[in-house]
Amino acid sequence: MDGIKQNTRNEILRKKILDIEKIQIGKCPIDSPWVKPVRICYTQDGHEKVWDVVKSHDSVGIVVFNTTRKKLILVRQFRPAAYYACLPDKVEKINLKQYPPSLGLTLELCAGIVDKDKPLVEIARDELREECGYEAPASAFTKIVTYRGVGSGATKQTLFYVEVTDEMHIYPGGGAESEGELIELVEMNVEEAKEYITSGEVQSPSSFLFGISWFLSNKHGH
Repeated sequence: MDGIKQNTRNEILRKKILDIEKIQIGKCPIDSPWVKPVRICYTQDGHEKVWDVVKSHDSVGIVVFNTTRKKLILVRQFRPAAYYACLPDKVEKINLKQYPPSLGLTLELCAGIVDKDKPLVEIARDELREECGYEAPASAFTKIVTYRGVGSGATKQTLFYVEVTDEMHIYPGGGAESEGELIELVEMNVEEAKEYITSGEVQSPSSFLFGISWFLSNKHGH
């Protein structure tokens, strides 16, 4: 991976990522292929209760460490959910100057949904190739844990760990063009990762925080 070339590529990607106009908020269709909202009614200890949940695809996440550069390989992209979390309730018309698309930029682990009938490690390999540009054999992946969502999210994610080298970076990365993905590749050394997750407020999901914390606890020799 050539750092200068990657920086240039990231600059181009960032412009495309933030080239967002006319954001509108509407009701989720009942036939959405991505999420399924349901209401669960049940009786517990003699009391009737209800809970609204959203069923979504299971996913894989990968903690990626480049042993050549001694850096974690991460991704940054625009996430509509992260952006929506920054908006006031019942907003009708979104002022992009007041709420710029950059509010939806998140730093994450390489990850992807489970939407293919294949072993999870093979899905992880696909995501590593598409998002980060690395080709690694299944034997290089170590399963960390599978955990479930709580609250309103009905899903589960399986985390993997993989070590890569510069020689394994043979694809451009940046996400699957056929799916319209726009993903920046980000490198962080160990100290930068420590500072980021302890900075008080991060634009990252809980899976990222867990994955980086696991790395710092179990791979501290790096």
